[in-house]
Amino acid sequence: MDMRDVFILTDYFVICSGNTDRQVASIQDAVEETLRKLGAKPIRREGEQHRRWVLLDYVDIVVHIFRQEEREYYEIERLWKDAPLVEWEDEEQKATSSL
Repeated sequence: MDMRDVFILTDYFVICSGNTDRQVASIQDAVEETLRKLGAKPIRREGEQHRRWVLLDYVDIVVHIFRQEEREYYEIERLWKDAPLVEWEDEEQKATSSL
């Protein structure tokens, strides 16, 4: 979600979910490992103990990793409905679409 025009504390929210605590932990590990390789570390982490809603704050980007039930309950996309959605496109998709 592009938060630049609706929320002054960050530029983007990345929102994703897993079905189990283990999946949430795996997503968190993958995000942190990938961004660490790029030289980024979160300035704040929340929710690691229970793994129902993990928040990783990278200042310009805040990553929300939900258990599916919590994502449906909190409906963060509805809460910030004025923020434009940004479609995710990974490097493989970019390469394929430019052919």
